[in-house]
Amino acid sequence: MSEVKLRKGEPVEKAIRRLKKKLDREQTLVQVRLHRRFEKPSARKRRKQKAARFLVMLRERYSDA
Repeated sequence: MSEVKLRKGEPVEKAIRRLKKKLDREQTLVQVRLHRRFEKPSARKRRKQKAARFLVMLRERYSDA
């Protein structure tokens, strides 16, 4: 469980921003969203392959620039 302690004299908004950054780094919200419902192994494999193809396309597109 991620937690952020409020520092002395620190605004709550700043502490919330630190918590959000920490959750992003740990990919906590991503994992929660992925586990909300069951995903078939074949669908998981298809999703990962699609993401890999997209990354390859981006690398090819911007490698020359």
